[in-house]
Amino acid sequence: MAGEWPNVEISHVATPIIGGTPSRSVAEYWGGDIPWATAKDVAAVSGRYLEHVEECISEEGLKNSAAKLLPKGTIVITARGTVGALAQLGRAMAFNQTCYALLPTDALDNDFLFYALKGTLAEMRALTYGTIFETITTQTFDHWLIPLPPLPEQHAIAHILGTLDDKIELNRRMSQTLEAMARVLFKSWFVDFEPVRAKLAGRWQRGQSLPGLPAHLYDLFPDRLVDSELGEIPEGWGVGTLGDVADHIRRNVQPGQIEPQMPYIALEHMPRRCIALSDWGTAEGIESNKFEFRKGEILFGKLRPYFHKVGVAPVDGVCSTDIVVVGPRTPHWFAFVLGVVSSDDFVEYTNAGSTGTKMPRTSWTEMVRYEIALPPKALAAAFTDRVWPQVDRIIAAIHESHTLAALRDALLPKLISGELRVKDAERLIEKVGL
Repeated sequence: MAGEWPNVEISHVATPIIGGTPSRSVAEYWGGDIPWATAKDVAAVSGRYLEHVEECISEEGLKNSAAKLLPKGTIVITARGTVGALAQLGRAMAFNQTCYALLPTDALDNDFLFYALKGTLAEMRALTYGTIFETITTQTFDHWLIPLPPLPEQHAIAHILGTLDDKIELNRRMSQTLEAMARVLFKSWFVDFEPVRAKLAGRWQRGQSLPGLPAHLYDLFPDRLVDSELGEIPEGWGVGTLGDVADHIRRNVQPGQIEPQMPYIALEHMPRRCIALSDWGTAEGIESNKFEFRKGEILFGKLRPYFHKVGVAPVDGVCSTDIVVVGPRTPHWFAFVLGVVSSDDFVEYTNAGSTGTKMPRTSWTEMVRYEIALPPKALAAAFTDRVWPQVDRIIAAIHESHTLAALRDALLPKLISGELRVKDAERLIEKVGL
């Protein structure tokens, strides 16, 4: 039955707590061990939990300011800037005055509160204050209404929605781990030349396996380093540029050629230092030329390249012309090219060669000149054989998470309002095979 649960003001069932900022003029208040969140940190959260912040404060900074240390799981909501961004603290931390924490009474399950807030954000936006900048104040919580089911029902609703979010978070963490493994392997093989050094030091013998070095790869690595204009490189490797192994794939498309529901990736959809592109919009309303890309191609953000926005396309679609579509010249160079263009050294190189002061841009002309030590094709192919399954799993996890998020978003308003009961939702989840 729709609207079965009574609606209550948030301030009747939860206490809003605003944060604070230690004095910037006192150096010892900063750089401590206490994570200190801002609205920017909360708005950057892609999932449910806030784990990473840009700054930390000290115990002295906490004691001498309005900042408050709150436990893991505490709900925070942004009051300024991006108003209404929600997260739960992934660990104990403090926060500044651009955020409120909400501490529920015994009548309210903390996790249910998170979903009740999320499900009523549209109603909250009508209550924000300010003529220039929208702002949440303590009075907002006196008027913001949320449904209040009985506690057992709250627990059950939070559990079923939380299970979906937990699976999404698990996929995100798995993708992070797979990406980190690929980065470590790239650095070991193609930057530090660890397999060659292992041979030189006698740590790797024919027929042996070492961590990251299966026995069947033994003959692909030489046992000497030789001088080159790049410094020491493995014997038999060449010195070349990115342009020797990669192309800028230019498929210009006019607005009239683009279907409205075509996936669209702009720079704001691309996370920093993460090849998993889990967010995209649609091309509806696009009025300028774009680049077409295909699933598995590499996208590199050329505007403000220091933001380090590089990823693998999880779908076919179109992207902003501030994004360079990169592909290997032949398939076996894929993982090597991905390792190069997503490396810190390459991003620093493109940033140093950018043009423009306020909005610096790199270009393919600059990117293509990046010098690299080129391994034999057989080794590049072996690296792609190891890395591509990891990239494929990342892409599969992105699509699964999209399905889970769509289901969560469909169930959330119906569950918190009482229109749909938990048992019915469980049957629906089971029916779709999740």
